[in-house]
Amino acid sequence: MTAPDTRSRLAVAAGNATAWASRATGRGAGTHLGGRVMLAIDRDLLGKLGAGRRVALVSATNGKTTTTRFLRAALEDAGTVVASNHTGANMAAGLAAALGAAPDDARVAILEVDERWLRRVVDPLDAELLVLGNLSRDQLDRFGEVRSVAEQWRGVCESRPGLHVVANASDPHVAWAAQPARTTWVDLGPGWRADAATCPACGELLQWDEHDRFSCTCGFATPEANARVDGETLVVGDEKIPLQLSVPGHWNVLNAALAVVAAGHFGVDPKPAAAAAARVTTVAGRYAVHRLPDGRDARVLLAKNPAGWSEVLAYLEGRETGVVIAVNAHLADGRDPSWLWDVPFELLRGLPVAASGERALDVAVRLDYGDVACVVEPDPLRAAARIDGRDVHVVASYTQFMALTRKLGTA
Repeated sequence: MTAPDTRSRLAVAAGNATAWASRATGRGAGTHLGGRVMLAIDRDLLGKLGAGRRVALVSATNGKTTTTRFLRAALEDAGTVVASNHTGANMAAGLAAALGAAPDDARVAILEVDERWLRRVVDPLDAELLVLGNLSRDQLDRFGEVRSVAEQWRGVCESRPGLHVVANASDPHVAWAAQPARTTWVDLGPGWRADAATCPACGELLQWDEHDRFSCTCGFATPEANARVDGETLVVGDEKIPLQLSVPGHWNVLNAALAVVAAGHFGVDPKPAAAAAARVTTVAGRYAVHRLPDGRDARVLLAKNPAGWSEVLAYLEGRETGVVIAVNAHLADGRDPSWLWDVPFELLRGLPVAASGERALDVAVRLDYGDVACVVEPDPLRAAARIDGRDVHVVASYTQFMALTRKLGTA
């Protein structure tokens, strides 16, 4: 960070004080509110706080918080002081708050950015690296279609052709968006295809082969990858790096792969970067374990959209666990809960399941149509205590998840 001027010093002080007051009065972490105060006082503050720092921006529909945490862990393990928005506040106010609270010797900033805000903050922060994970539909009652986000990302890459990007080669929208940049491609293997039926370059139907590679008659196709995921191993050239994580789910193996490759941009070798990621046990409350009154463990997972829910349910399928599906429909969740019908809840057949959250009845109806028996209990922790299973997984939408992490003190 460059030497602050009077206005920027005042903005940071006022924002940090606001955040402290919010925490002290129990109204929340105050990160977003503090950042809004900062930017209201100095609208150019984001650029001032980013000046003199090497900035990497991580964005995706799903997994950006965890990828950011893995990348931060890799750099910190190598001795780098890192500024990062660890609370997940990922719009301009959250970025300003994170940088405003960072120590002056944090010469690197690893920042998670909402996928629709990426184009607005790249230039003010003069980012030197983007890490682009995936794109799928998310809260369509609030935001645009996937294609519109891909177009914004591609516009960023076209306007800054020297920009370094680490990108998911297996997602057609991401591959098209990152084409114009200096991109290191990571083959993450088969993923969510329901939002990638057509070619982002020309609109024709994409073709997929037996190796899960896509192509189109216009010439657009899966780019040749510099690294690939094989099971729980990252393959970079002739080197094989195990990704044996402490957090659950194959989706996190993919997040770790992107983070390990991105760490190389900052001079961190893949094996120590993977070892650092393996030591991460929770991410802003995600994957935290709560002990139920009967002695069983309840692990809290976040899922926000059909792609994310599908990954989590595939992980839970066939396990000897109880499952609580806790859903709200606030603004931050998306007020339209019709996305429930795009999620393969049928994977939970035969498991002890509870429908929970403020939209417990909507969940119960969807589960009933999927032939999944359930109990209905709006309180997630009470629901967890009511169902069988060797342990319990509470899968929560955003506002339910945030309420749980505050209640359990795991944020």
